[in-house]
Amino acid sequence: MGKTASSRIILMGVCLLLFSLFSASETFSKTNISSFKDQYFAYPKVISTADNDHYKVIDYNEMRDVNGRDAIPVKRAKDAYVSLKVKSLQQDLVFKTKAGPVKAVAVGAYKNAPFIVIYLHGRGGNRHQGVDDYSFGGNFNRVKNLVTQNGGLYLSPDFVDFEDKGKAQIAGLMQALKLSSPNAKIILACGSAGGAVCWRIINDKTASKDVSAMILLGSLWDDNFTLSQSFKKHMPLFIAHGSRDPVFSIDSQEAFYKKIRKAARGYPIQFRRFETGNHGTPIRMADWREMLNWSLKHAN
Repeated sequence: MGKTASSRIILMGVCLLLFSLFSASETFSKTNISSFKDQYFAYPKVISTADNDHYKVIDYNEMRDVNGRDAIPVKRAKDAYVSLKVKSLQQDLVFKTKAGPVKAVAVGAYKNAPFIVIYLHGRGGNRHQGVDDYSFGGNFNRVKNLVTQNGGLYLSPDFVDFEDKGKAQIAGLMQALKLSSPNAKIILACGSAGGAVCWRIINDKTASKDVSAMILLGSLWDDNFTLSQSFKKHMPLFIAHGSRDPVFSIDSQEAFYKKIRKAARGYPIQFRRFETGNHGTPIRMADWREMLNWSLKHAN
């Protein structure tokens, strides 16, 4: 049988991506994601540290970090924080999975990528949120640039819900990506309620095998994590949370962090507490270069 129209669309998008990229081996070093606008996205101040720097309290000030950073507060970052050259590597694609088609915006090396970052949005979001160049202080634009200039692939997908079907779609997406990049380290970045899908994947014996590390951005915890295969294999976990988060309690998230450290000595886990930060603060303020470097360094 001939290829369907949708598969031809995917193939065309993939070809455009491939022809516009350097080979991943030329641009990527596992231990050092190269810098991109570090002077703009560095943490303003580390207030305190604990647990041999695994836990850090970061200063956050809304007037400085929102009003001072955005041309239109909350809606549009200043131009200095953004580089739109990366948009030439961006495609809106449809992936076939056993759970149905998955629409995703893909940025970077579709084939033979050494690492893949998948951002899962929270409630009210969609695949466009994770590639919006100007929202959240330009931090999504930064991760797109960091991933692509180091030969990787960044995706922001849609999924139908935050339960089993959504999990099945993202698991299917990872399987499809592994066909094109079999050696890629996959990092799940979970924004807010998107963490519900992430944890369902982590607790699935089959789907979890494709995940090399996970990042929680103002997201939720899972007390069953210590029973999972991912915990047993010491999957790296990076947590960023605002101290005034009204959706997911900072106390509960910090208790989860302490539980993991107590359950397994030397477990690869990091915590960044943004003091006075709100629910969306980690998505705006978390240092993607730090998170990616650390995650890839400790990934299995």
